[in-house]
Amino acid sequence: MSNGHSIHPRPDSNLSQVRHIVVVASGKGGVGKSTTAVNLALALSRQGHKTGLFDADIYGPSQPLMLGIAPGTRPEIEGGKFMLPVEAHGIKCNSVGLLVDENQAMVWRGPMVVGAFNQILNDTRWGELDFLIVDMPPGTGDIQLSLAQSVPVTGAVIVTTPQDVALLDARRGIEMFRKVEVPILGVVENMSIHVCSNCGHSEHIFGDGGAARIAKNYGVTLLGELPLDTAIREQCDAGNPAVVADPDGKVAQIYLDIAAKVAKQLAENPAGKSGPSISISDD
Repeated sequence: MSNGHSIHPRPDSNLSQVRHIVVVASGKGGVGKSTTAVNLALALSRQGHKTGLFDADIYGPSQPLMLGIAPGTRPEIEGGKFMLPVEAHGIKCNSVGLLVDENQAMVWRGPMVVGAFNQILNDTRWGELDFLIVDMPPGTGDIQLSLAQSVPVTGAVIVTTPQDVALLDARRGIEMFRKVEVPILGVVENMSIHVCSNCGHSEHIFGDGGAARIAKNYGVTLLGELPLDTAIREQCDAGNPAVVADPDGKVAQIYLDIAAKVAKQLAENPAGKSGPSISISDD
Protein backbone atom coordinates (compact mmCIF):
# COMPACT_ATOMS: atom_id res chain seq x y z
CA MET A 1 0.00 0.00 0.00
CA SER A 2 1.40 3.37 -0.95
CA ASN A 3 1.82 5.95 1.79
CA GLY A 4 1.36 8.78 -0.70
CA HIS A 5 4.88 10.16 -0.30
CA SER A 6 6.36 11.29 -3.62
CA ILE A 7 9.72 12.78 -4.52
CA HIS A 8 9.78 15.84 -6.77
CA PRO A 9 12.79 18.01 -7.55
CA ARG A 10 12.58 21.49 -6.02
CA PRO A 11 12.12 24.36 -8.50
CA ASP A 12 15.67 25.53 -7.70
CA SER A 13 17.12 22.01 -7.92
CA ASN A 14 19.73 21.04 -10.49
CA LEU A 15 17.28 18.32 -11.55
CA SER A 16 14.37 20.71 -12.15
CA GLN A 17 15.11 20.91 -15.90
CA VAL A 18 15.59 17.15 -16.32
CA ARG A 19 12.52 15.70 -17.98
CA HIS A 20 13.14 11.98 -17.46
CA ILE A 21 15.48 10.13 -15.10
CA VAL A 22 15.99 6.55 -16.28
CA VAL A 23 17.98 4.12 -14.14
CA VAL A 24 19.82 1.22 -15.74
CA ALA A 25 20.11 -1.60 -13.23
CA SER A 26 21.10 -5.25 -12.91
CA GLY A 27 20.62 -7.84 -10.22
CA LYS A 28 24.30 -8.84 -10.41
CA GLY A 29 27.57 -7.57 -11.81
CA GLY A 30 29.20 -8.62 -15.05
CA VAL A 31 26.09 -8.58 -17.24
CA GLY A 32 26.95 -5.49 -19.29
CA LYS A 33 24.91 -2.92 -17.37
CA SER A 34 27.37 -0.05 -17.82
CA THR A 35 27.84 -0.88 -21.50
CA THR A 36 24.07 -0.76 -21.93
CA ALA A 37 23.82 2.53 -20.02
CA VAL A 38 26.44 4.37 -22.08
CA ASN A 39 25.15 3.09 -25.42
CA LEU A 40 21.55 3.91 -24.45
CA ALA A 41 22.59 7.46 -23.55
CA LEU A 42 24.52 7.88 -26.80
CA ALA A 43 21.66 6.41 -28.83
CA LEU A 44 19.15 8.82 -27.27
CA SER A 45 21.50 11.70 -28.02
CA ARG A 46 21.91 10.54 -31.61
CA GLN A 47 18.12 10.55 -31.95
CA GLY A 48 18.04 14.23 -31.06
CA HIS A 49 17.41 14.12 -27.30
CA LYS A 50 19.46 16.22 -24.87
CA THR A 51 21.03 13.50 -22.75
CA GLY A 52 23.14 13.18 -19.63
CA LEU A 53 24.79 10.16 -18.01
CA PHE A 54 25.31 9.85 -14.26
CA ASP A 55 27.71 7.08 -13.29
CA ALA A 56 26.28 6.03 -9.92
CA ASP A 57 28.27 2.79 -9.77
CA ILE A 58 30.20 4.12 -6.77
CA TYR A 59 32.35 1.02 -6.27
CA GLY A 60 33.25 0.47 -9.92
CA PRO A 61 32.84 3.67 -11.97
CA SER A 62 33.57 2.88 -15.61
CA GLN A 63 31.87 5.59 -17.64
CA PRO A 64 34.90 7.95 -17.84
CA LEU A 65 36.85 5.13 -19.54
CA MET A 66 33.95 4.13 -21.79
CA LEU A 67 33.42 7.73 -22.91
CA GLY A 68 37.11 8.26 -23.60
CA ILE A 69 37.47 11.02 -20.99
CA ALA A 70 41.17 11.69 -20.41
CA PRO A 71 42.55 10.41 -17.08
CA GLY A 72 42.83 13.20 -14.52
CA THR A 73 39.89 15.15 -15.97
CA ARG A 74 37.82 16.81 -13.24
CA PRO A 75 34.47 18.62 -13.45
CA GLU A 76 34.76 22.41 -13.33
CA ILE A 77 33.44 23.92 -10.11
CA GLU A 78 30.92 26.77 -10.24
CA GLY A 79 30.36 29.08 -7.29
CA GLY A 80 32.53 26.96 -5.03
CA LYS A 81 29.86 24.25 -4.82
CA PHE A 82 28.30 23.07 -8.06
CA MET A 83 29.98 20.81 -10.61
CA LEU A 84 29.72 21.29 -14.35
CA PRO A 85 29.35 17.92 -16.09
CA VAL A 86 32.07 16.81 -18.46
CA GLU A 87 30.91 16.54 -22.07
CA ALA A 88 31.88 13.60 -24.26
CA HIS A 89 30.43 12.37 -27.57
CA GLY A 90 27.67 14.99 -27.25
CA ILE A 91 26.36 13.95 -23.82
CA LYS A 92 26.91 15.38 -20.33
CA CYS A 93 28.53 13.09 -17.79
CA ASN A 94 29.50 13.04 -14.14
CA SER A 95 30.94 10.15 -12.18
CA VAL A 96 32.68 9.44 -8.92
CA GLY A 97 35.43 8.23 -11.24
CA LEU A 98 36.03 11.86 -12.21
CA LEU A 99 36.35 12.90 -8.57
CA VAL A 100 38.79 10.34 -7.16
CA ASP A 101 42.02 8.73 -8.32
CA GLU A 102 41.22 5.82 -10.64
CA ASN A 103 43.41 3.50 -8.54
CA GLN A 104 41.69 4.43 -5.27
CA ALA A 105 39.40 1.74 -3.85
CA MET A 106 36.01 3.01 -2.62
CA VAL A 107 35.68 1.40 0.82
CA TRP A 108 32.38 2.96 1.86
CA ARG A 109 29.47 1.69 3.91
CA GLY A 110 25.87 1.97 2.71
CA PRO A 111 24.99 5.41 4.16
CA MET A 112 28.21 6.89 2.73
CA VAL A 113 27.39 5.50 -0.71
CA VAL A 114 23.86 6.96 -0.63
CA GLY A 115 25.22 10.29 0.60
CA ALA A 116 27.84 10.45 -2.16
CA PHE A 117 25.25 9.42 -4.75
CA ASN A 118 22.87 12.20 -3.72
CA GLN A 119 25.58 14.83 -3.45
CA ILE A 120 27.07 14.17 -6.89
CA LEU A 121 23.65 13.93 -8.53
CA ASN A 122 22.20 17.04 -6.90
CA ASP A 123 25.33 19.21 -7.01
CA THR A 124 25.86 18.74 -10.75
CA ARG A 125 24.56 21.50 -13.04
CA TRP A 126 22.79 19.19 -15.49
CA GLY A 127 20.87 22.01 -17.16
CA GLU A 128 18.04 21.19 -19.54
CA LEU A 129 17.93 17.48 -20.39
CA ASP A 130 15.37 15.24 -22.01
CA PHE A 131 16.97 12.18 -20.41
CA LEU A 132 19.38 11.60 -17.56
CA ILE A 133 20.55 7.98 -17.68
CA VAL A 134 21.74 6.66 -14.29
CA ASP A 135 24.18 3.74 -14.30
CA MET A 136 23.24 2.10 -10.99
CA PRO A 137 25.49 -0.11 -8.82
CA PRO A 138 24.79 -3.81 -9.46
CA GLY A 139 22.60 -5.67 -7.00
CA THR A 140 19.21 -5.41 -5.32
CA GLY A 141 20.13 -4.71 -1.71
CA ASP A 142 19.57 -1.83 0.70
CA ILE A 143 21.89 0.50 -1.21
CA GLN A 144 20.00 0.08 -4.47
CA LEU A 145 16.66 0.45 -2.67
CA SER A 146 17.83 3.65 -0.95
CA LEU A 147 19.11 5.08 -4.23
CA ALA A 148 15.86 4.28 -6.02
CA GLN A 149 13.90 5.97 -3.23
CA SER A 150 16.07 9.10 -3.12
CA VAL A 151 15.78 10.07 -6.78
CA PRO A 152 12.73 11.19 -8.81
CA VAL A 153 12.93 8.20 -11.13
CA THR A 154 10.78 8.03 -14.27
CA GLY A 155 11.52 4.41 -15.13
CA ALA A 156 14.00 1.55 -14.95
CA VAL A 157 15.75 -0.61 -17.54
CA ILE A 158 16.81 -4.05 -16.29
CA VAL A 159 19.90 -5.66 -17.82
CA THR A 160 20.53 -9.40 -17.70
CA THR A 161 22.22 -12.29 -19.49
CA PRO A 162 20.62 -15.63 -20.40
CA GLN A 163 22.15 -17.62 -17.50
CA ASP A 164 19.65 -18.86 -14.91
CA VAL A 165 21.43 -17.10 -12.01
CA ALA A 166 21.39 -13.76 -13.87
CA LEU A 167 17.73 -14.21 -14.77
CA LEU A 168 16.88 -14.92 -11.13
CA ASP A 169 18.63 -11.70 -10.11
CA ALA A 170 16.83 -9.82 -12.89
CA ARG A 171 13.52 -10.93 -11.39
CA ARG A 172 14.66 -9.58 -8.01
CA GLY A 173 15.50 -6.27 -9.69
CA ILE A 174 12.04 -6.02 -11.23
CA GLU A 175 10.43 -6.82 -7.86
CA MET A 176 12.58 -4.20 -6.11
CA PHE A 177 11.54 -1.40 -8.47
CA ARG A 178 7.91 -2.49 -8.33
CA LYS A 179 8.08 -2.25 -4.53
CA VAL A 180 8.88 1.47 -4.82
CA GLU A 181 6.48 1.87 -7.76
CA VAL A 182 9.13 2.72 -10.34
CA PRO A 183 7.84 1.69 -13.80
CA ILE A 184 9.86 -1.02 -15.55
CA LEU A 185 10.54 0.23 -19.08
CA GLY A 186 11.83 -3.16 -20.15
CA VAL A 187 14.55 -5.77 -20.13
CA VAL A 188 17.79 -5.89 -22.14
CA GLU A 189 19.52 -9.24 -22.67
CA ASN A 190 23.26 -9.14 -23.23
CA MET A 191 25.37 -12.08 -24.50
CA SER A 192 22.19 -13.41 -26.09
CA ILE A 193 23.89 -15.24 -28.94
CA HIS A 194 27.47 -15.91 -30.01
CA VAL A 195 28.48 -15.74 -33.66
CA CYS A 196 31.79 -17.43 -34.41
CA SER A 197 34.18 -14.93 -36.00
CA ASN A 198 35.77 -17.72 -38.06
CA CYS A 199 32.88 -19.75 -39.44
CA GLY A 200 29.83 -17.59 -38.72
CA HIS A 201 28.05 -20.32 -36.72
CA SER A 202 25.48 -18.89 -34.27
CA GLU A 203 24.91 -20.48 -30.87
CA HIS A 204 23.03 -19.58 -27.66
CA ILE A 205 25.89 -20.67 -25.41
CA PHE A 206 24.39 -19.19 -22.21
CA GLY A 207 20.78 -20.22 -22.81
CA ASP A 208 17.95 -19.15 -25.07
CA GLY A 209 14.98 -16.84 -24.57
CA GLY A 210 15.37 -16.20 -20.83
CA ALA A 211 14.86 -12.43 -20.92
CA ALA A 212 11.90 -12.86 -23.28
CA ARG A 213 10.24 -15.19 -20.77
CA ILE A 214 10.83 -12.77 -17.88
CA ALA A 215 9.43 -9.88 -19.93
CA LYS A 216 6.35 -11.92 -20.78
CA ASN A 217 5.84 -13.11 -17.19
CA TYR A 218 6.00 -9.57 -15.81
CA GLY A 219 4.16 -7.92 -18.68
CA VAL A 220 7.09 -5.67 -19.60
CA THR A 221 8.88 -4.98 -22.88
CA LEU A 222 11.83 -6.98 -24.18
CA LEU A 223 13.80 -3.94 -25.30
CA GLY A 224 16.55 -5.78 -27.16
CA GLU A 225 18.97 -8.69 -27.33
CA LEU A 226 22.69 -8.02 -27.80
CA PRO A 227 25.15 -10.60 -29.15
CA LEU A 228 28.26 -11.80 -27.34
CA ASP A 229 30.64 -9.75 -29.47
CA THR A 230 34.26 -8.91 -28.65
CA ALA A 231 33.93 -5.63 -30.54
CA ILE A 232 31.37 -4.29 -28.04
CA ARG A 233 33.91 -4.61 -25.20
CA GLU A 234 36.85 -3.38 -27.28
CA GLN A 235 34.95 -0.28 -28.41
CA CYS A 236 33.97 0.66 -24.84
CA ASP A 237 37.50 0.04 -23.56
CA ALA A 238 38.78 2.36 -26.30
CA GLY A 239 36.37 5.14 -25.27
CA ASN A 240 34.22 4.78 -28.39
CA PRO A 241 31.11 2.71 -27.60
CA ALA A 242 29.33 0.91 -30.44
CA VAL A 243 26.82 3.69 -31.16
CA VAL A 244 29.64 6.12 -32.04
CA ALA A 245 32.35 3.64 -33.13
CA ASP A 246 30.19 1.90 -35.75
CA PRO A 247 27.02 4.01 -36.01
CA ASP A 248 25.63 2.07 -38.97
CA GLY A 249 26.50 -1.37 -37.61
CA LYS A 250 24.09 -4.06 -36.38
CA VAL A 251 24.94 -3.56 -32.69
CA ALA A 252 24.44 0.21 -32.89
CA GLN A 253 21.07 -0.39 -34.54
CA ILE A 254 19.98 -2.61 -31.65
CA TYR A 255 20.88 0.12 -29.15
CA LEU A 256 19.06 2.70 -31.29
CA ASP A 257 15.98 0.47 -31.30
CA ILE A 258 16.20 0.15 -27.50
CA ALA A 259 16.47 3.93 -27.16
CA ALA A 260 13.48 4.47 -29.46
CA LYS A 261 11.37 2.04 -27.40
CA VAL A 262 12.33 3.78 -24.14
CA ALA A 263 11.57 7.23 -25.54
CA LYS A 264 8.26 6.05 -27.00
CA GLN A 265 7.12 4.54 -23.71
CA LEU A 266 7.90 7.72 -21.80
CA ALA A 267 6.28 9.93 -24.44
CA GLU A 268 3.09 7.88 -24.15
CA ASN A 269 3.12 7.90 -20.34
CA PRO A 270 0.97 10.80 -19.07
CA ALA A 271 2.66 10.62 -15.66
CA GLY A 272 5.99 11.28 -17.28
CA LYS A 273 4.74 14.47 -18.91
CA SER A 274 3.97 16.11 -15.60
CA GLY A 275 7.46 15.47 -14.26
CA PRO A 276 9.09 12.41 -12.76
CA SER A 277 8.10 11.13 -9.33
CA ILE A 278 8.06 7.92 -7.36
CA SER A 279 5.85 6.72 -4.55
CA ILE A 280 7.45 4.92 -1.64
CA SER A 281 5.71 1.85 -0.28
CA ASP A 282 5.16 1.19 3.43
CA ASP A 283 5.77 -2.54 3.12
